[in-house]
Amino acid sequence: MSNQSNVYDDLIADGDDVEALVHGLSPAQWSTPTPAPGWTVKHQIAHLAFVSHLAALSAGDPAAFADRVAGAKRDFQGAVDAALPPYLKLPADALVDKWRQERNTAAKALAAVDPTATVPWLVTPLPPTVLAAAGMMELFGHGQDIADALGRTRPLTDRIGHLAWFGFRTRDFGYHAHGLTPPAEEFRVELTGPSGVVWEFGPADATQRVTGPAEDFALLVSRRRHRADLGLTAEGAEADRWLDIAQAYRGPAGAGRRPGQFARR
Repeated sequence: MSNQSNVYDDLIADGDDVEALVHGLSPAQWSTPTPAPGWTVKHQIAHLAFVSHLAALSAGDPAAFADRVAGAKRDFQGAVDAALPPYLKLPADALVDKWRQERNTAAKALAAVDPTATVPWLVTPLPPTVLAAAGMMELFGHGQDIADALGRTRPLTDRIGHLAWFGFRTRDFGYHAHGLTPPAEEFRVELTGPSGVVWEFGPADATQRVTGPAEDFALLVSRRRHRADLGLTAEGAEADRWLDIAQAYRGPAGAGRRPGQFARR
């Protein structure tokens, strides 16, 4: 989705949708293990609250952001793990309130940044629209973990187009995570949204092509489903290899999901 003009409103809406997943949960449900090893539903929300806090600082107080992430730049996962206990100690209702405040503050702060400017982030400064789309990927991936843990299905909207765009934009992350050199050749990606709209990225005459549902693509690049359980088609050897390693975030790929771990769509 090349037109990112409403990404900030969509970021808020996606946050509200994920919050709806945890509304009214019992203490036992908050403690339900999710597909992320060692993380319960409450861990997932605590993580989202912390990342929202970082994004709000990035856009609203860059100096404070720099102080906050000095350690995270060396060891992001370690910094995340260290940041979670204060969130986890909160009662569930207070945690949700804090997360809502943090994510809405982040969205509004990003929207206030000049769209031609950048905001600081963990590796390199990013345009505010890109960081907002990254936030939507966070909500999608961790929201999927929560839905899987609780046995729920999430209705998706064409807001997922931002994730389609972001996953295409971050193609090279999967190569870097596996110590591979990204190909110089551009790919073509054609994805169908929930309403039937088709989003097209890359040169129309590219020989390396990926097609399929936008939801499946988002599940792939967030590593919430194995490619064997998704309806994505690759044309070209390099596009096929990409579907094995695709991820829309920097750093180690992690174990991902096993083939057949979740019912085929």
